[in-house]
Amino acid sequence: MGYYLLRVANAISIPLTGWLAKRFGEVKLFMWSTVAFAAASWACGVSSSLNMLIFFRVVQGVVAGPLIPLSQSLLLNNYPPAKRSIALALWSMTVIVAPICGPILGGYISDNYHWGWIFFINVPIGVAVVLMTLQTLRGRETRTERRRIDAIGLALLVIGIGSLQIMLDRGKELDWFSSQEIIILTVVAVIAISFLIVWELTDDHPIVDLSLFKSRNFTIGCLCISLAYMLYFGAIVLLPQLLQEVYGYTATWAGLASAPVGIIPVILSPIIGRFAHKLDMRRLVTFSFIMYAVCFYWRAWTFEPGMDFGASAWPQFIQGFAVACFFMPLTTITLSGLPPERLAAASSLSNFTRTLAGSIGTSITTTMWTDRESLHHAQLTESVTAYNPNAQAMYDKLEGLGMTHQQASGWIAQQITNQGLIISANEIFWMSAGIFLVLLGLVWFAKPPFGAGGGGGGAH
Repeated sequence: MGYYLLRVANAISIPLTGWLAKRFGEVKLFMWSTVAFAAASWACGVSSSLNMLIFFRVVQGVVAGPLIPLSQSLLLNNYPPAKRSIALALWSMTVIVAPICGPILGGYISDNYHWGWIFFINVPIGVAVVLMTLQTLRGRETRTERRRIDAIGLALLVIGIGSLQIMLDRGKELDWFSSQEIIILTVVAVIAISFLIVWELTDDHPIVDLSLFKSRNFTIGCLCISLAYMLYFGAIVLLPQLLQEVYGYTATWAGLASAPVGIIPVILSPIIGRFAHKLDMRRLVTFSFIMYAVCFYWRAWTFEPGMDFGASAWPQFIQGFAVACFFMPLTTITLSGLPPERLAAASSLSNFTRTLAGSIGTSITTTMWTDRESLHHAQLTESVTAYNPNAQAMYDKLEGLGMTHQQASGWIAQQITNQGLIISANEIFWMSAGIFLVLLGLVWFAKPPFGAGGGGGGAH
């Protein structure tokens, strides 16, 4: 429950970043969000009850929302134009590596130390970030405006996005539209978000600046990064579950099998940033989508019972080339042509669409995986009959090894389940590869030049 509420709180606070930055200033908002996140992390670690832990997890979600979009806009606003691509590349590298290292580190801490250290570890990091912010961004506060609070827009945002996020998080658990709760959440989300869009487009001081979508590059960039991230993040969630449920990996080893995807971006991101001004961002994104498709096809061809660690780790390693050419170029396209004062709003809105796409990708992927497994399990079970000589030969072999008939049936049932999970996962990999190839054409609707964070001729 705490994790669900954290995601809901985070989903609501991210799109508010642009308005909050205009009201209080980007540097101040970033610093106090970091302070609040560190304090909430400490409070989570010392929580003496579940309710206390859930409350401070919600606080974490709220105050964490502005951190990623503000880190992006502050970098772009405080670097000279010639170095913005390098700054954005380094920023992208951290966004890639953090979700990979986090589960591995969290698993190690949980296995070897008190669970509270999962939260306590954020405190010294938060203190260091605050000190560095005070040192490097002193006197660089952005211009603020005393804007009235768009109360109606805020209420519609909380109701609409909150309902949508809860629906996505609990849909699989409640069997989607077989549940009255999911139906109600869907209706509320559709109505509230529809009114939110109309209200924000007509209000003089919207809390979410939807007029950013009038920029062709912003719209194309958001579509590309959201659709691609939906597939990418769905695989991030699916792969560790597959390795643990079918191949018996521990959480730590499943994390290590996924980790190689971060190696190539660490090496390539600074190089891409260094030469970005000489490159067409659309070509880099095209290469990225092709490599994603190749890696998904690779998994679909090679994932089978009994595969070793390398069979799962190598596609992840090669996928690093796709990841390195994904975040930085698409972020550059998305923010190109926008004036500096709109970067915080643009960063928050683009990060919100990406985060929401990740939630949708997770829900679709996990639901498809279990539904298709059930179908394949039923089909495979039909062949295990007294009239199938292969099935009877397997029973004879297992009973010859000392199993009872009941034990042999249980073993065969488990193998059928594993086969169903592998087949359904491979179907998802095939589908994802095909969608990446379809996405190749979309990025070419973006119009150069692609100056990182303003200054370019953003198309309208």
